[in-house]
Amino acid sequence: MAFPRRVPLFIGGEWVQSASTVFTPVINPATQEVLSEVPHATPDEMARAVAAAATAFASWKEVPVPQRARLMLRYQHLLKEHHDELAEIISQELGKTFEDAKGDVWRGIEVVEHAANIATLMMGETVENVAGGIDTYSIIQPLGVCMGITPFNFPAMIPLWMFPMAIACGNTFILKPSERDPLTPTRLAELFVEAGAPPGVLQVVHGGASQVDYLLEHPDIRAGSFVGSVPVGKHIYRKGTENLKRMQCMTGANNHMVVMPDANRAQVVNNIIGSAFGAAGQRCMAIPNVVLVGDAANWIDDLVVAARKIQPGAWTDKSAAYGPLTNAAAKARVVGMIAQAKKDGATCLLDGSDCTVAGYPNGNWIGPTIFTDLRPDMPFYCEEVFGPVLCILKVATLDEAIALINRDFRGNGTSIFTASGAAARKYQHEIQVGQVGINVPIPVPLPFFSFTGWRGSFHGDLHAYGKQAVRFYTETKTITARWFDDSIPGAGGPNMSINLK
Repeated sequence: MAFPRRVPLFIGGEWVQSASTVFTPVINPATQEVLSEVPHATPDEMARAVAAAATAFASWKEVPVPQRARLMLRYQHLLKEHHDELAEIISQELGKTFEDAKGDVWRGIEVVEHAANIATLMMGETVENVAGGIDTYSIIQPLGVCMGITPFNFPAMIPLWMFPMAIACGNTFILKPSERDPLTPTRLAELFVEAGAPPGVLQVVHGGASQVDYLLEHPDIRAGSFVGSVPVGKHIYRKGTENLKRMQCMTGANNHMVVMPDANRAQVVNNIIGSAFGAAGQRCMAIPNVVLVGDAANWIDDLVVAARKIQPGAWTDKSAAYGPLTNAAAKARVVGMIAQAKKDGATCLLDGSDCTVAGYPNGNWIGPTIFTDLRPDMPFYCEEVFGPVLCILKVATLDEAIALINRDFRGNGTSIFTASGAAARKYQHEIQVGQVGINVPIPVPLPFFSFTGWRGSFHGDLHAYGKQAVRFYTETKTITARWFDDSIPGAGGPNMSINLK
């Protein structure tokens, strides 16, 4: 697949080559081949993007809701038509296996399908006769210009979490995707134009921290959504709210799976392997920590045997369990954390630091890695490694498992595997985590719910997609109205409403 030498910006309905002198290479992580270069937009280009979005909002907000829904229907049709093409782009610029990349695209399509229901999602409320002859009703209206800052690990799904819902609600949108894999969002924008999106409704700008800060500081931007690391998310949330923006920041995870001894052993092993090592562990809903309760500790050997059977590989290798890490720096960080865990006294049952893949000597490969005998203060356990790693912890009771997980400052996702309904109910009730799976390893909600990380994994009030996204991207206006009978032609006498106290 041929890619542009330099990734263009999309401003005011036009693809433009940036005047910037600062570019970041877009690198295939399996080969180190430079696929393209992405510009860091100039201040003038950023200003033009905001101005185009603000101008477009004046007319887009007046477009009838059914027409906005039809745009989303056309868009989801095109996304499905180009599903495999988008997955191939993801595989080349991010390194995901083809099947994993297809899942990335499909989960985004599901959000666009939900956005096509926008007419029912934006219904207000009405109460007649709140007082004598007085009615009160609410209507939902768009905010204005919104923005989204997306991470490298899901270059299709997470942008599609954001701009379709915002635009369906009547807003205009500025997308700043990750500079590591901008080719997928670029293709998403091309297809959005093909679906009939008017000029200025969506802008795509590129860059790094200075471009993000520009968006956070601009007074014409009303709301912003972010997915990324904890420290960056805290900065973005603080700066956005200081500049009077509505913000939602999904930031970091360190998820746990609890395994009760009554669970199905084979199913548990398969689910742990997939959730810990799939996508090279580069997802906020990965399960890098498994908590074995009681006799489930006897299953450790099964986990090691199963992990030895899987290996990373290039996206064209159908036998590959996952792909490379996103870049050389990410690989070096994970290798360093593995080495540090050994120094700290953890027991390494399987070490993937020296992994190689035939035919791809320059890839950012790390094999499956498993540790046990970890202490809660070890960086390998308490930090988000974001690699194909698994920490095995052992506790005697479910209460101990719950206490262990609730001590973590993050609360993104967790799961429990058990045959006991009582144990599952106790877990879902007492665990302080926003997304819980019961015999489901990665409990990402479908788009008619919302993505509901808690505590240190989320900053804001309203979550991504689902009904909460509609509330995030809109304002509610409440109207209290009274009409006098003598204003009706031919009506007799004044309004004689009785005020009942």
